[in-house]
Amino acid sequence: MKALLLLAFVLFLSGFKADQFLNVHVVPHTHDDVGWLKTVDQYYIGSKENIQDAGGQYVIDSVITSLQENPERTFIYVEMAYFTRWWREQTDAKKQVVKQLVAEGRLEFINGGWCMNDEAATYYPSIIDQMTRGHLFLKQTFNVTPTIGWHIDPFGHSSSQARLFAEMGFNAFFFSRIDYQDYRLRTSQQRMELVWRPSPSLGSKADMFTSVNFGGYGPPPGFCFDCGDDPIQDDPELFDMNVDQKSNDFASAIRNEARSFRTNNVMLYMGSDFQYKNANLNFKNIDKLIKYINANSNKYNMKLMYSTPSRYIQAVNGAGLTWEVKTDDFFPYADGPHAYWTGYFTSRSSLKHYERFTSSLYHSVDQLYSLSGIPSKAIDPSKIIQKIGVLGEALGVAQHHDAVSGTEKQAVAFDYAKRLSIGMYSAYDAMSSVASVLLAKNKFPTFTFCPQLNISSCAATETAGFVSIVAHNPLGYARTETIRVPVPSDSVVITDSNQNILPVQISQDVLGKKVAYFEVQIPAFGLSTYFMKSKPSSPSKSKRSLLEKRQSRP
Repeated sequence: MKALLLLAFVLFLSGFKADQFLNVHVVPHTHDDVGWLKTVDQYYIGSKENIQDAGGQYVIDSVITSLQENPERTFIYVEMAYFTRWWREQTDAKKQVVKQLVAEGRLEFINGGWCMNDEAATYYPSIIDQMTRGHLFLKQTFNVTPTIGWHIDPFGHSSSQARLFAEMGFNAFFFSRIDYQDYRLRTSQQRMELVWRPSPSLGSKADMFTSVNFGGYGPPPGFCFDCGDDPIQDDPELFDMNVDQKSNDFASAIRNEARSFRTNNVMLYMGSDFQYKNANLNFKNIDKLIKYINANSNKYNMKLMYSTPSRYIQAVNGAGLTWEVKTDDFFPYADGPHAYWTGYFTSRSSLKHYERFTSSLYHSVDQLYSLSGIPSKAIDPSKIIQKIGVLGEALGVAQHHDAVSGTEKQAVAFDYAKRLSIGMYSAYDAMSSVASVLLAKNKFPTFTFCPQLNISSCAATETAGFVSIVAHNPLGYARTETIRVPVPSDSVVITDSNQNILPVQISQDVLGKKVAYFEVQIPAFGLSTYFMKSKPSSPSKSKRSLLEKRQSRP
């Protein structure tokens, strides 16, 4: 066994040359959490700076200005939940500048979803929805479609996520967090890049070139200019010139990273959480490093260039290498002995449930409207789409790797739930508008929904003498289900749309409320209407009957 392991180690290192000339792809980026220590709004506007120095809008402002100052500079951006907000605030002139930067490939949108979603606590329809929302914005605004997956912060990585990315047309996947033992092995054996084959059924059609980040997703130690590390001083007219020493350290860090990869291309991450709020601070110092090292390329045996993940992938593919194939997950994630990040699989279970419930509602109302065939003269499509979109955006934010995962602060968890609640009632409003047109011929009724049935609460059925109950089936086959509604008394009659009286069972819940159970039949993708009315009660007769029973006893 030892001989086989040694052979594999030599095989993986056989293509590496310690002194090879390196092409260094410097990738400026920011990682903008869509909520974590602060809410999504607080992160965007830059409030609560005592919690975290972070302001998403200022990052984008600053980056766009700095990109205009040097045509060599590049930048990548990921989270459309922030970028769409920023975009709505811009003038036409600024929008044109951004479109030009995108067309030149200097501002590149990577991943492109509403957020950078979690990979363990999410469910695939919600992942697809949040990616679709972000990609639609990019396609409609810039006519671009991202092709690179970028999950540098989620806590482990699933083959299901890789398969979804492959089916979205992605051709590469970058991420950071893998088990610390796996990381040590891969860095020592030049196995940080591979082909991930995540789907047994799709086989090689879903192959995804995958690159694991070296040392996380931040800059090399000593070069985090947003963190207060020393800037580059290259002016001989001033004291404390350090450009040579800093360049030596920078090149040494690059050379150290290169030892873990098989080609002479190195991708260097320059950025981290909400960095580039002062983009000039970063770009100005990176400019100096690139200038000095490239001017002394014989000494450093490398060339630095501003780049993007797409450019890096093209360069690596040009090497024509054959890569190992992986088929399983990068789960669970541990960053040290006995330090498995698995508690979040179940933490904040109520928020996880609420996300699933509202996601189901989102698909139901979206489907009901899409399949309704209602002409635009009967209902305003833009208003319906806008109302559904309120929930869609809230769900997009909720897929973030610090949202449905449950790793956020409590105040932020409350904020996620509040957004889902607002979206839920907006979706209810849209569903009411669509259902009323479908079910009524002339006068359109307004529907009331009962989101608190879990505590046997529904004002419409508890207080009304007569009420119509509409059941919706979003599935592609007919269903027979038992539903429950709170009722005012034992004396209720429920009929179907043909006036057939249905069997009803009435019981009391733990709070003493009366609840009616009855069976409904709903066609595929359809609606069924039932009617409930209270029967007139005869309390005096009931008392006489009870008295007669007592008197008849021996």
